[in-house]
Amino acid sequence: MNPLTVTPISECFIKPKHIVEEARQPYYLAPWDLAMLSVHYIQKGLLFAKPPKTENQRSFKIMDFLEDLKQSLSLTLVHFYPLAGRLATSKSENPPSYVVFVDCNNSPGARFTYATVDLTTSDVLSPTYVPVVVQSFFDHDRALNHDGHTKSLLTIQVTELIDGIFIGCSINHSIVDGSSFWHFFNMWSEIFQGKGDDVSISRPPVLTRWFPDGHGPALSLPFTHHDQFLSPFEAPLLKERMFHFSSESIARLKAKANAEFNTNKISSFQSLSALVWRCITRARNLPLDQVTCCRLATNNRSRLNPPLSPDYFGNSIQALKAGVSTAGELLEQNLGWAAWQLHQAVVSHTDEKAREFLNLWLKSPFIYQIGKLFDPHSVMMGSSPRFNKYGNEFGLGKALALRSGYAHKFSGKASAYPGHEGGGSIELEICLSPDEMTALESDKEFMDVVSPSDKELMSG
Repeated sequence: MNPLTVTPISECFIKPKHIVEEARQPYYLAPWDLAMLSVHYIQKGLLFAKPPKTENQRSFKIMDFLEDLKQSLSLTLVHFYPLAGRLATSKSENPPSYVVFVDCNNSPGARFTYATVDLTTSDVLSPTYVPVVVQSFFDHDRALNHDGHTKSLLTIQVTELIDGIFIGCSINHSIVDGSSFWHFFNMWSEIFQGKGDDVSISRPPVLTRWFPDGHGPALSLPFTHHDQFLSPFEAPLLKERMFHFSSESIARLKAKANAEFNTNKISSFQSLSALVWRCITRARNLPLDQVTCCRLATNNRSRLNPPLSPDYFGNSIQALKAGVSTAGELLEQNLGWAAWQLHQAVVSHTDEKAREFLNLWLKSPFIYQIGKLFDPHSVMMGSSPRFNKYGNEFGLGKALALRSGYAHKFSGKASAYPGHEGGGSIELEICLSPDEMTALESDKEFMDVVSPSDKELMSG
């Protein structure tokens, strides 16, 4: 399928329904936030079917729907007001200082765009590989978080398909991690379903940024100009595919990993991550002495002592180098061995380890560069099947599927989502070079765990 053009129809900016007093002050960023200035926005969205036309129901009117979305977004931004702001930098030479923060006063608000595309939901969902056109369902394509000085920190793009609606959400990764991204999305859905001017929500965000004792709130970066730490990233040619794993298949995989290492402590996600690490390593046909690792995006909220609230709004994650091995050893050992390496790394990532990272950063602040973060021999597991993604409804019923944009895509990146049917099922979005993807699709160990519908798609 040739990527068809998404046609922009309208755009506007949405401000919070009313301004809270705290929004008038500079909103400072913590170390985990500032380290993200040179990576991409988080881009995730949900595809919904348009309501069927019936004689008894009034037909779906897109303009009414857009108005409802805007109204509920304005109410939601009362709670999540930093998302309506812009980044700002305060600089001085004597003493040298370079402080990036969120200015909630001098901003037009969050961006809201409406576009159309001459495609059906089937055109998006039925191909084996995610069509490139899906990247056009999101704003801030290829933007770095530092661009939030001139671009919105949040954009909602509503793309109307022939028989569906895609709600694409792009949020600056210096303001949110995955937990906070879906927290915002969940609360927006909750307010939308409330249908009124009531701004109360079940999980108010904890907006106060957390800093290690004796530091913050204004943290100065050791730079004089953003050119010193920004590096745009262009992804290589990739194939992107959604693989589905049923709850039964995940349970069998977990049981196998635990049995092979004679334990009961390995989790479902550790088992699946180990499978992905092993099978992608095999698909790459690496030299036996090539070092490879599996990185896991790890949430620090519960690991700190005292722990942060689950509703802490901001970044509290680290890319944990969970498993390190030569390709030869990884493939010679069994699944249980690989999964145990990941398990040990996760359980040993404690308050002490998280603070160790922060102390190093505070002594010598650095900014992540996507191109240097991940090597072509390794695997990175991102996102989480624990986030509430399919619980978001906007009067259109449950979403048909979840898709992501261009951001943070490279060979060996896997993003985990809850399966559409729930119950412990998982969907994995995997990005690989075309040759590596072909090899993975021929890998018996991997495809034996993939759900049957995916295999029918392959043989069809």
